Amino acid sequence: MTWYLNEAKKYDTLFENKAKDYQLSLTKPPGSLGDVEQFATRMSAYQKSLSPELSNIDIVIMAADHGVTEENISSFPQSVTAEMVKNFANGGAAIAVLARSLNARLTVFNLGTVTEIPETDGVIDVRVGNGTKNFCHEDAMTYEQCDQAMLHGKQAADWASFNDCQLFIGGEMGIGNTTAAAAIASRLLDVSVEEMAGPGTGLDPTGIQHKINVIKKALAHHTSLNPLEVLRTLGGFEIAALAGAYIGCAQRGIPVMLDGFISTAAALVAVKINPSINPWLMASHCSLEPGHLHILNALSLEPLVDLKMRLGEASGAAMVVPLLQLGCKLQSEMASFRDAHVSEKLEPEMS
Repeated sequence: MTWYLNEAKKYDTLFENKAKDYQLSLTKPPGSLGDVEQFATRMSAYQKSLSPELSNIDIVIMAADHGVTEENISSFPQSVTAEMVKNFANGGAAIAVLARSLNARLTVFNLGTVTEIPETDGVIDVRVGNGTKNFCHEDAMTYEQCDQAMLHGKQAADWASFNDCQLFIGGEMGIGNTTAAAAIASRLLDVSVEEMAGPGTGLDPTGIQHKINVIKKALAHHTSLNPLEVLRTLGGFEIAALAGAYIGCAQRGIPVMLDGFISTAAALVAVKINPSINPWLMASHCSLEPGHLHILNALSLEPLVDLKMRLGEASGAAMVVPLLQLGCKLQSEMASFRDAHVSEKLEPEMS
């Protein structure tokens, strides 16, 4: 059987319920820590510990170019992809700053920039092509390219497992990839392109309408509903790699914190390919890209925050990590009612 169809590690619902019961013993009203509390119980289930911690984090950026940029669907030139890869490696990008502040490992995979990048520390050159093809006219990827990109994502999951990673965050960089993500999600969810396509890197209303027309043209050309075919014909190397990484992490029992629209579109493909991975996915924030909420709803994921972000490159996911770390500390270090000699909530008397 193909590796990406293997079942994910079983999620321990019983331990999650044990953690929820433990939360009831802590010196606070039940549920008063809201979503942060729920995250702590999820981490308990992942780690099988009532004292979860979050200090060992892998952030992996997948980068590649898209042939659909020939249709003028971006306000930035394609050369920006390679330039930003170098910026990640040099520590100047937002995610580099965030990774340093979290003491997280940051790795960049170059899956296929059109502009070649010299050997650079922190960048792993695993190019499977010089960008994808223009999916308005042909398949974005060959079968071999799609398989290779997903395998490189699995490689990232393998390394995360070797590092005893407690949380995996996948990011992306690729001019044109909001167009690819919108096409994928529109096809897999049967949601109109108008509801999926947004400004991306800053398109005005005229630019967004052009983007919608381009995606409709692509969807008319590629009609398969098979998730692997949707990924291959409409996706990007970096989106395929993220899908492979998410599946690989779930198979190894590593929780994944999703970032924004593009990384969540990759998760949608991954879940359509292998539904067993869904319990290992969590949502960090809600992007300003209009299609993001549609995908989150389809995955039954509720974002922790809404910061009006749309940068990508894993920045939104990294931004919420301190909240999650505090959630783990609160569960691990708060006193119980019994230990603190605090009276618990009175039960109503039966008449």
